[in-house]
Amino acid sequence: MSAVDVEDDQRIQRDVLAELAWDPQVSPNEIGVIVDRGVVTLTGYVDGAARGWAAARCAQRVRGVRAVADEIEVRLPGTPGRTDGDIALAASRALEWDSFVPAERLDVSVANGWLMLRGEVEFGWQRRAAEGELRRLDGVRGVTNLVEVRPSTPPPDERTRRDVQRALARTLGGERVTVEVDGDTLVLAGVVRSWWERDQVERVAWSTPGVRVVHDQLLVGG
Repeated sequence: MSAVDVEDDQRIQRDVLAELAWDPQVSPNEIGVIVDRGVVTLTGYVDGAARGWAAARCAQRVRGVRAVADEIEVRLPGTPGRTDGDIALAASRALEWDSFVPAERLDVSVANGWLMLRGEVEFGWQRRAAEGELRRLDGVRGVTNLVEVRPSTPPPDERTRRDVQRALARTLGGERVTVEVDGDTLVLAGVVRSWWERDQVERVAWSTPGVRVVHDQLLVGG
């Protein structure tokens, strides 16, 4: 590894640690950061899945990060906390309170603090939103998202592809990402500058009517 690579990794490590310290959702003293050629590995432990998820998002926001390996362990406090029944009730209410999520079409089961989410939604962004709601709950160790996307509208066509391309241009300010349509699937390719941009591209793609699958082939550049 060259001296430039070493300097870049050291800069990324400092920036990730600073971002962890800046984010109020994270306890940075409990998290270790290792960087190798732009790949960040997070270690340590947190007291809930929400903090681990927030830590990974912190690392993804930093310029130059190419990938994040989340090896953070969730250790719930030793004192008696929420039972699986408590978590299941909180999960059900969280989905019901989110007006953008079709809670009546979703089912949640809990085992040892781990949530299993099943059901059907019309849009991919609803699938992501439901998972996000559950990850924020106290006592949750993790979430397995098995929700299927079943659009009620016809699959996208060439006109839809152009609409998505224009939406991405408005978001990214250029045409660094290309979109291809394959039945009810959108294929994304190209280079983005950060994980934040990659997340925005996926958000646009999953918001497209008729899309059931999004294949993300994007590369995160420095």
